[in-house]
Amino acid sequence: MNRFLIDRVTGRDNNLNLIRMVAAVCVMVSHTFPLALGVGTAEPLEHATGRSLGTFAVWVFFYISGFLVSQSYDRQRSVSRWIVARVSRLYPGLFVALVLTVLVLGPSVTALPLNEYLLSPATWTYFPGNLSLYFSQHRLPGVFESVPFTIVVNGSLWTLFYEVCCYGGVLIVGVIGFLHRQRYFNVVLVCFGALYIVGQMGWIKPLPLIGSRLEILLVLAFPFLLGMATYVYRDRLRLDWRVAAALWALGVAVFAFAAAIEVLLVALSYTVLVVAYLPRGKILAYNRLGDYSYGTYIYAFPVQQLVEFVGPTSDWRLNLALSLPITLAFAVLSWKFVEQPGLKIGKDVSAWLDARRDKGRRVSVC
Repeated sequence: MNRFLIDRVTGRDNNLNLIRMVAAVCVMVSHTFPLALGVGTAEPLEHATGRSLGTFAVWVFFYISGFLVSQSYDRQRSVSRWIVARVSRLYPGLFVALVLTVLVLGPSVTALPLNEYLLSPATWTYFPGNLSLYFSQHRLPGVFESVPFTIVVNGSLWTLFYEVCCYGGVLIVGVIGFLHRQRYFNVVLVCFGALYIVGQMGWIKPLPLIGSRLEILLVLAFPFLLGMATYVYRDRLRLDWRVAAALWALGVAVFAFAAAIEVLLVALSYTVLVVAYLPRGKILAYNRLGDYSYGTYIYAFPVQQLVEFVGPTSDWRLNLALSLPITLAFAVLSWKFVEQPGLKIGKDVSAWLDARRDKGRRVSVC
């Protein structure tokens, strides 16, 4: 039985939706510790590895995104279609979540008089700032001032800026043609590797204006680039549980040395790939439900904060038990009534752009 990745990526029979959903829930679990117990509270995995469960889960998101976004670029008829696809996947859900946060959540829980909340400039900069991704704003006037993780309304949105930056990387690599040529993509890997090492040595952070963000971008771009490389070298990647086990063993063996986290990240990424494409049968039935991971990710944090606001739990397990079903309800509604229709609109816009381009070509020929 052939188990090379290239033979498995042609259809949608994979477990990537399920893996992303598990990753979204892992982010929730990770956030329960500081949200229920206070700023600075570390979870068991963070004590053991220096990285939280949420960090590993975000790495999984970026790895899968790098793989799927590269695949999407390769399959789209034009760059404009690819851009529309990215916008229609990211922004409708975020738009509605921000509107609900400002106009429903904020007025309901703010410690300020309602007119003071509505007249505050910070109320009306929250939506455009976070929608821009770059000018992120964590606070709303008087909101969540009494919870253990005080003031922050939605602490998960910060990663979206870096994800879009990584999309830009795919666009650049795709436009210059390196996404389709393994030999040239090697140059991308070497250049990024050199820049990543410089970032790990702390030489980038002092740069004015962009230093801190560039350092964070390099850390998150590492799993994203692994995802890109997975797609580019799909004809050479063999799916094998034994390889995954060997990579984990190597990661544990070098754990006390430099680059141990990077080895573990490679092991995690390859394991995600194997789990996505080797298990078959009933597990694939999850795909019939829908893609609820993005909705879970963008709604979980404010829901968890709301649980602490209504009745402080002082227990991460209780916070998770109360917030998870509420978050899932929002995620399902977001997928069915916002994200899925947004994707449909995106396809319609792409078809319209294609029609205009084809018409323009016919006119120029005539």
